[in-house]
Amino acid sequence: MSAGPLSDIRVLDVATFIAAPFCGTLMADFGAEVIKIEQPGEGDSLRRFGTATSCGDTLVWLSEARNRRSVTLDLRKKEGADIFRQLVEKSDVVLENFRPGTMEKWGLGYEDLAAINPKLVMLRVSAYGQTGPMRDKPGFARIAHAFSGLAYLSGEPGRPPVVPGSTSLADYMTGLFGAFGVMVALRVAEQTGCGQVVDIGLYESIFRVLDELAPAFASSGYKRERMGPDTVNIVPHSHYETADGAWVALACSNDRMWERLTRAMDRPELAQDPRYATLVQRNRHRAEVNAIVADWVKSLPTTEILARCEAAQAPASKLLDIADIFADPQYAARENLLRIQDPRVGELVIPAPLPRLSVTPPRFSHAGPALGQSTEAVLGELLGLNRDRIDQLMQERVV
Repeated sequence: MSAGPLSDIRVLDVATFIAAPFCGTLMADFGAEVIKIEQPGEGDSLRRFGTATSCGDTLVWLSEARNRRSVTLDLRKKEGADIFRQLVEKSDVVLENFRPGTMEKWGLGYEDLAAINPKLVMLRVSAYGQTGPMRDKPGFARIAHAFSGLAYLSGEPGRPPVVPGSTSLADYMTGLFGAFGVMVALRVAEQTGCGQVVDIGLYESIFRVLDELAPAFASSGYKRERMGPDTVNIVPHSHYETADGAWVALACSNDRMWERLTRAMDRPELAQDPRYATLVQRNRHRAEVNAIVADWVKSLPTTEILARCEAAQAPASKLLDIADIFADPQYAARENLLRIQDPRVGELVIPAPLPRLSVTPPRFSHAGPALGQSTEAVLGELLGLNRDRIDQLMQERVV
């Protein structure tokens, strides 16, 4: 399986930015042929989102559009839509993230395409999903963070809500859920011969991972507020500043971990103190517990805090910035930073593909391609169009 375990899967990616395309990235990492369909002359907006490079495309594009073939095709033109239908006939998956109804307007909705290819799987990503009163509203990841409840929880108590780490988190999470849905649907198509739609709204992927937020409100009316670095129901489980101005994360998710931390602090009596001995009691004295731990962390340099926690087997980590990550031996050992040579921009360092598989691991072929780089090859290989015909389509701005 040197070509990859998904090498028999062909994916047509007509989506933009990250959410639905990230599904294609994950599949391409494992060998799927992913053909990026882009607007002639313009291309995906992701090419201009992020830090520009000497080739004209951004670092985000070069990283996230990896392992794809780029074909330009105007789906709004009749001839472009006809060519797309021919490609669908020879493909397994379509990824799209237009507003609901857009593909139907072009005669390329799921029912239209399934009539051509009954086994087709279509991933449809939109801001709010294909149904409901908000289905037609636009939205990006930031809007999804707001609507899902995540942004409300992000930040310090009494302070304005903040961006939850990455402004594109909902895009990546939705692509991840989308990839799982597509793989399930492909499995069903193998068994039954019938394809289906995978429908997901950007906000849904974030809402799904907010632990007990929904059941807690439903059962008791508890409405979680911003807690800064703290964690609901657990303490100490936060970020604490060290003597040399760095920050460390400590995680005491049960009483055993708390007992280990008290040994690291040379305060084993705290584990027996009835005010702090159990998780429930520590929650009732959250401010006191956090103050005790914060004072200890602040009294020692980062290396000493981490060494003591390691000796006691109490979970801890420095909060790494990107410079720390590039110097970290664990990242190096796991080869999480993939160094490549790109013919358009030279050396690049991008996140390595995940997850690892022991027999059929993911692999990297090339960074995000130039606009239309594979148009002639794909239309020639799959549809049998010759150079003259492709030149004519270019003159008509169909491709």
